[in-house]
Amino acid sequence: MIAAIVLLEMWADKLKIAYPILLVVAGLVVSFIPGLPVIRIDPDLIFFIFLPPLLFEAAWSISFKEMKKWWRIIGSFAFLVVFFTALSVALVTNYFIPGFSIALGFVLGGIVSPPDAVSTGAIMKFVKVPKSMSAILEGESLLNDASSLIIFRFAAVAVGTGQFIWQDASLSFLWMVLGGTGVGLLLGWLFVQAHKRLPTDAPSDTALTLIEPYFMYLIAEQLHSSGVLAVVSGGLFMANRRLFFLNSSSRIKGASVWESFVFILNGIVFLIIGLGLPEIVAGLRADGTPLSTAIGYGVMVTAVLIAARIISSYGAMIATLIFRPSVAPHAGSRRRQYMMPLLLGWTGMRGVVSLAAALAIPVTLGSGGAFPHRHLILFITFVVILLTLVVQGLTLPYFIKRSKLFDTFKAETEEETVKKMKRGLRSHVYKYLKDKYDGELHDHAGLQKILKHWEEKSKAADEDEWLDKKTITVFMELLECQREYLAALNKDPAIDEEIIRRQLYQIDLEEERLNILMPKS
Repeated sequence: MIAAIVLLEMWADKLKIAYPILLVVAGLVVSFIPGLPVIRIDPDLIFFIFLPPLLFEAAWSISFKEMKKWWRIIGSFAFLVVFFTALSVALVTNYFIPGFSIALGFVLGGIVSPPDAVSTGAIMKFVKVPKSMSAILEGESLLNDASSLIIFRFAAVAVGTGQFIWQDASLSFLWMVLGGTGVGLLLGWLFVQAHKRLPTDAPSDTALTLIEPYFMYLIAEQLHSSGVLAVVSGGLFMANRRLFFLNSSSRIKGASVWESFVFILNGIVFLIIGLGLPEIVAGLRADGTPLSTAIGYGVMVTAVLIAARIISSYGAMIATLIFRPSVAPHAGSRRRQYMMPLLLGWTGMRGVVSLAAALAIPVTLGSGGAFPHRHLILFITFVVILLTLVVQGLTLPYFIKRSKLFDTFKAETEEETVKKMKRGLRSHVYKYLKDKYDGELHDHAGLQKILKHWEEKSKAADEDEWLDKKTITVFMELLECQREYLAALNKDPAIDEEIIRRQLYQIDLEEERLNILMPKS
């Protein structure tokens, strides 16, 4: 599976499409090969093994500053829009699907309401959008999983017991939110202290970060609060303090490990989505539901989801313009202002959380009877994931480019900010050296060289301005030449290989710096 994931990701990169789309389609195609064993997935494994690290990594990747800046619209999308979407699904399915109660509709609505962060992020890397839009999508994806799973749990209990007590549900909801957030913050603080006070190195720091989200999730769930919110809040707390409790080596090496780890987890889940279809279809047939009818229900629910998100996007825009016009994202033109909610509404691809929640539906009720319409809910969820990934995922980059909304969106402002930051940084370092070591400069040759180096850098307009694409390409060739020389030198038994490896690591870091500076084209 991992070999297939790697090959499909490379192919997706060549085709300029998001890799989750190819993985789901590939899993679907493979599932029709006769003789292959049917994959049966334990929902607890999906939730416990996959969800904590995926949420934790997302919390470390997002800009906390951007989240605070757009917290109103992020909060509305993560909670109000999720509830509105679940309510819309519940009402429509109750009206059109025979025997589908409101409670069952909320079960399905809670499952399919949260958009998938991985799919959206994979698609967004192929198009250029304003920072405000990407920040809203990233922030929403961190919180909407928790709100949708809370809706799902309460609805599943209502289906099982046949009643819904608002007072008890309100208290439980409050505890899940506050308790989950509190557990995450407390454990995040404890983990930060452990990293700071224990004599850890890069491998042990990385190993600890791999198990920390599981602790957060498990302890919160044992206390009957939200494990998802615990991981998100704890991850955000630790990410915001990464410079204080992790050294540079731990940050560089840990980021590489996590990037590969999360890539594998995401790939496996999206492949499993496609591979799980035969068992779902077999369950439908056992219930006597025609496949064409079930597909029609899936298409209907997908349309409701898209419509609810677009309506919510325009509702959020209107509410912001009326009540908080000063914090509305700068659109630049009237046309862009009214088109951005449409594009924001078209970003609702479903994925990992929807699959996990659907599989977590109990097979039987507390009374011993079968959970009503379980296989139909599973199939509708699969159709929703497939359609939103393929239809929205493939068309979103096209719509963004065709609308030409962001053609005038340039990186000049960002580039000027970077240049200003570098100039300020060079001046700051030079002033620091002058102020702190002024009395020792005349007697220490090394300090004089450092001061002269930073004095020249502070006077330079831009130290990397001369590095165009051709120059960087030549530098890359020289780095490869150095690697070849060191590889040949390493054959000498008299030379310590550790010295060679340290030099190779420095070359790797220099290549990373050049990759960052490489002009985009």
